[in-house]
Amino acid sequence: MTVDTQVIEHMMNPKNYGNVAGSNAEGMGKNPQNGEKVLVYMRVMNNEEQPYVDDISFQAIGCTTTIVAGSMLTEEAKGLNLNGIYNLVEATLKLLEKLPDEDAACSEMVALAIKAAADTYMKRQEDPDYPVITYQIANNCTPKVEEEKNL
Repeated sequence: MTVDTQVIEHMMNPKNYGNVAGSNAEGMGKNPQNGEKVLVYMRVMNNEEQPYVDDISFQAIGCTTTIVAGSMLTEEAKGLNLNGIYNLVEATLKLLEKLPDEDAACSEMVALAIKAAADTYMKRQEDPDYPVITYQIANNCTPKVEEEKNL
């Protein structure tokens, strides 16, 4: 399956959209410029070595790019231990550095929501009532207006 085919599949049939029954970690990514949000739900289980993501889903108030990124990144996150989650987020954010801000913003929002859910889980190990962590994106999804050149 080509990359384009995968993107279209995630766009037409998003994976992991909704919430997770029995989630024990949630996190939010927000775009302060336009009010878009992504909420990630994770059910983290413990095995003998370390916690891992048993199930994950997302809900979004956002554009198609946000939905596609949510579908793709939650698919990648399933089954990962928390170190793997942090590595996934870090790798995603590094890849996004190569894109224009307006192209990176939606995927950054999803990655930060996943990180927020993992961070919320860690905080809840000490305080079960710890609130949902929210991270705001650094990129701006508004395309830069090109200045007209005087000829």
